[in-house]
Amino acid sequence: MKILGIIPARMAATRFPDKPMAKIEGIPMIGHCYLRTRLCNLLDEVYVASCDQVVIDYITAIGGKAVMTSDVHERATERCAEALLNIEKDNAVEPFDVVVMIQGDEPLIDPRMIEEVLKPMMDGTKMVSNLMVFLETQEERENPNNVKVVTRLNGDALYMSREPIPSRQKYSKPIQAFRQLGLIAYTREALLKFVSLPTSPLEIIESVDMNRFLEHGIPIYMSSTKHQADSVDTPEDLVRVTGKMRNDSLFQTYKDKVQ
Repeated sequence: MKILGIIPARMAATRFPDKPMAKIEGIPMIGHCYLRTRLCNLLDEVYVASCDQVVIDYITAIGGKAVMTSDVHERATERCAEALLNIEKDNAVEPFDVVVMIQGDEPLIDPRMIEEVLKPMMDGTKMVSNLMVFLETQEERENPNNVKVVTRLNGDALYMSREPIPSRQKYSKPIQAFRQLGLIAYTREALLKFVSLPTSPLEIIESVDMNRFLEHGIPIYMSSTKHQADSVDTPEDLVRVTGKMRNDSLFQTYKDKVQ
């Protein structure tokens, strides 16, 4: 099985402009994402996909691989689909079997999480695999930057929302609530299918890519992870993540090799 890792990134993020190049302990955030993703041995190739030359130039300067994409994409999944086709065409390589999308704003990504999201794909029965993490506090449940997910009994996603789901209005016992991570594995067919499908109503309402799959009847298998991802959506998040990075064991393995 041939597996490609793609890290989509753009400088024009609404909530935090220019954040891919925001420094965390001297290294741009996108650099942390790339270097940590490369630590996963299951990935045959890793590329950063961006519409911004400054991001492309930085990744190339640290010896990484990057691919230019259009600046019209509103969804990270759409950027990944274009990147896949550009990589295969520009390098004249055989098609990849599976693509893993790793968010460019999660600089504390653990490569073991990539292994976890790929595990359900290995027997060839799943089209899309996603990770979710338990939400420990009510503040996390109510944060609209956290995409919440509820699942079927078989592990497939039922729905994703920026609102707290499931609801606690009529239930007094403890509730297991989970956040969907932007770490998603697709078969090549599923990723290209995504961009061929029309934008769906709940995708637009919630501003969640994966609702397009769900509304069109394409299952997304959810696996729970105990590894804590920490996305950077605001400048305040950057301060918090910087504090965590200082004591991060993976950071110690590459901090002196690249800036």
